[in-house]
Amino acid sequence: MEFTWSKKLLAAAALAVVSITAVSAQTSVEEGKRKVKTKVAPQVPELARRMNITGKVKIEVVIAPDGHVKTSRAVGGHPVLVQTCLDAVKDWKFEPAPEETTQMVEFDFRQQ
Repeated sequence: MEFTWSKKLLAAAALAVVSITAVSAQTSVEEGKRKVKTKVAPQVPELARRMNITGKVKIEVVIAPDGHVKTSRAVGGHPVLVQTCLDAVKDWKFEPAPEETTQMVEFDFRQQ
């Protein structure tokens, strides 16, 4: 009887460990391009957190001469993670430049 109780306790502890696994996002921007002045971090969607979805999302951004993001589009990544990255990058500000530029931004969602 006590052996069964121990198995149940062990199973419950294992589930608790799985359910508190966190996912975070790290960002990288192409080297040699315009530098980012202001970044907004993407929020990890609750569904991604619950399902432990990780991976990279690549976003192509078109930056206006004044440094605001003119347009953005997803180039790759898990569909659950893409929209949060698009939402975040639209609020980024880059250094001014004489002309419009295009560059890639990569978000890496990892378990902590």
